[in-house]
Amino acid sequence: MKLHWSPKSPYVRKVMVCVNELQLDGQIELVRSVAAMLKPNPEIMKDNPLSKIPTLVLDDGSALFDSSVICQYLNEFGRGSLFPSDGDNKWQALRWQALGDGMTDALILWRNERERESPNPVLMDAFDLKVRTALARLDTEVTALTRSPFAIGHVSLCCALGYLDYRFDAFGWRTQAPALSDWYASMWQRPSIRSTAPVDG
Repeated sequence: MKLHWSPKSPYVRKVMVCVNELQLDGQIELVRSVAAMLKPNPEIMKDNPLSKIPTLVLDDGSALFDSSVICQYLNEFGRGSLFPSDGDNKWQALRWQALGDGMTDALILWRNERERESPNPVLMDAFDLKVRTALARLDTEVTALTRSPFAIGHVSLCCALGYLDYRFDAFGWRTQAPALSDWYASMWQRPSIRSTAPVDG
């Protein structure tokens, strides 16, 4: 298998956390790929017509995308499981995954708008409000996050918070969500979270 990969992408990070947690290291070739929104990459498009990463190319030449699909696929043959199979844990994990991915989507769009020559203030305010509201909600759910087995929802939330650190350092989210900040610090004890932090290069 090969993975179209970048050290900066929060969604690639999500896949790489799963690779680490499921002990699949060494089974996937990492292909450095640049997926710019305004400049589609022909090499990625051979495997993913949307020119987005992560894209996982299987041994038979077929490809899987997006991160949620890739993570679920890897979960099928890794060691352990990041997708609870039933009960409240299943729906909570999937809900947190959706919230983490939704935050990441908003942050990426926010960053793109911020980089425009004349950012739209209405959009900027909307993204700000959505992220602050999500953080406030998660800050009230830290007890549940702590008690729940580490699963795909935890992965998605860690990647969203890591992207906040990487691209929105001045936002100061930790003062807004102190309990969530403490929880995220505890997640940094996991090698899969610590070793996949986004970096330039």
